[in-house]
This record gives sequence, structure tokens and C-alpha cells, in this order.
Amino acid sequence: MTTANAAQLDPEHIAVVEPVKGSDSPVHLMYVEMIDGVYAPIGLRKPAGNGPFPIVLFAAGNGGGGMAVIRDYTQNRSWTQEEFLRAGYAVAWLRYRAEVDYAYDKIGPLVEDIRQRRQLLNRGPLEYEDVISIVKYLKTLAFIDGARIGYVGMSHGGEMAFKMAGEYQGIRAYVANEPAAHEFLRLRPDTTAHVDPKTGLLNVEKMLMREPEKVRPRITEDVALARIAPIKTPIFVQGRDRDELQGIFRVCYDLLHETGKVTRWATYDHDEHGFIYPARNAQGVYAPDAIQKQVVADSIAFFREHMG
Repeated sequence: MTTANAAQLDPEHIAVVEPVKGSDSPVHLMYVEMIDGVYAPIGLRKPAGNGPFPIVLFAAGNGGGGMAVIRDYTQNRSWTQEEFLRAGYAVAWLRYRAEVDYAYDKIGPLVEDIRQRRQLLNRGPLEYEDVISIVKYLKTLAFIDGARIGYVGMSHGGEMAFKMAGEYQGIRAYVANEPAAHEFLRLRPDTTAHVDPKTGLLNVEKMLMREPEKVRPRITEDVALARIAPIKTPIFVQGRDRDELQGIFRVCYDLLHETGKVTRWATYDHDEHGFIYPARNAQGVYAPDAIQKQVVADSIAFFREHMG
């Protein structure tokens, strides 16, 4: 980097602008400070104009991967974001720290204190708390309408929606797409999951929980209901008909519905886990199928209803 280029960057608020293939909306590659002072990358884009714009944040699965993942998803898995941009929303891909296996279920709420005039935490932050830090930062930007922030989370990112909604009121609406929320529900797996002898961690890659009737007796219902009780934010739960965890997705919705939360359920018959985020095909173009178009249209309609 030349001295002239370096002079244009604020070291505390670094943002590098890159064009996005086939789009008029470039991406602002940014590093956002988390509660503990480390930084997480995001890729922020907005419609033409000065705003302030409502914004929808996008998360896919587990964390890790850093800025390389942000750049790859922005360039190659952003058909969904383009639809939101056309609808008038700013958008951002998020990365966050890797999931810590069952930490949410074991170590309790994050507590911040001061010791010797410096920050003291009772534990390290978790991945969903990184998203909360990102939201709080975005609320400070002049071109973002801080009262209208939405979140789309797929798979583990969908479980994170439930964790955030139970603890933080700064997000206006959530889409939980294929939410792998076995930890949030404190699910007791059957023999389709096993502890990996090499790591001592539970391996759920082959877990089969297709039927709600199988899942419901296996959750720790009093714990799940206590976690759902504080939720005030609308959540659109989206299933996938043939997914191995479809029963978990449906039970998430059932608990919300039974406890009077603002919620919606829809399920889609698609082959691909993560179908809400179509990728470029072998020819380098987006070719979403009818179901992918439908799930994105349904999601935009949900945000319009609850965010305007």
C-alpha cells in the first residue's frame, strides 16, 4: 500500500471498497470491533442514494473463515442480496467467531465489568454476541436506519436468531432458515449422533430428526420455553421438506406459536441445504430456481410487513 492510500484509511474504521460482479452496488469490506476489542469482518452494500436505509444482515452456518469468506460470498453467493438491494434494503454478509460446542448451554449470560479501569468479562464472547456487536455498530452509521435492522440466518445462523432474539431487542425481525437449533432446544440426541472419540465433541453431522413427533419428546421443554419466553421480535421459521433436521425446524416454530409469539412457518421442497442463498453456476451466472425465488420473495415480504 502506498503512503497516499494509507492516508485515506482510518485505522480504527477500515473500509475497502470493491466492485461486485454484475452489480451496480459495490461492497464495503469493513472490520467491526466486538465487545472484547477483537474485530470481525463484514461486507456492507447499500442501494443508490444517501439513505437512511433499512438493512438486512445475512449469516450462513458456523463462523470462522474471516474476510476471505465475506469476499467469496459477496461475489459468488449474493443473488439473494441483489433482490434485497432492489427492494430498497442495505445488506451485509457477516462473519463471526466459530461456534463453541454447547457453550451457550453451559456457561450462562455474558457479564461485563471493570477491573483496574479496564474491561473484565466473565467469559469469552460467543458467535451470536458478535452479531449483536455488529448491529450496535451499524446503528451508528448515518446512512443506516438503526430502527429497521433485520437478520437472515441459515442453519447454525438460524439457531443464532433464536439466541439473539431471547437476549437483545435491537433487531426488528428475523428469518431463521433451516435453523439447526438443537442446542437452543437442549435436544437429547439419539444414536444417529455420537461423541467423536478423537475430540470428545458431539458429532451431529448424521443426526436424523425429520419428524416433529420424534423431536418434541427429546427437547428439554422447560429450558426451551424459558429461552423463548423473552422473545418479542417476529421470527419467520423456514423449513426444508427433505432435510434431516426438519423436525427441529418445525418444533422451533411450534414453540413460538404455542407461546403467542409473532411468527410464521413455511417449508420448501428443495434438494439443497442453504437453498436461500443461490450460488453462481458453472457458467458464472446466477440461475435461481422457482423455489429459491419464492423463499426470497417470501422473506422480503416478511421484512416489509415488520420493518417497512
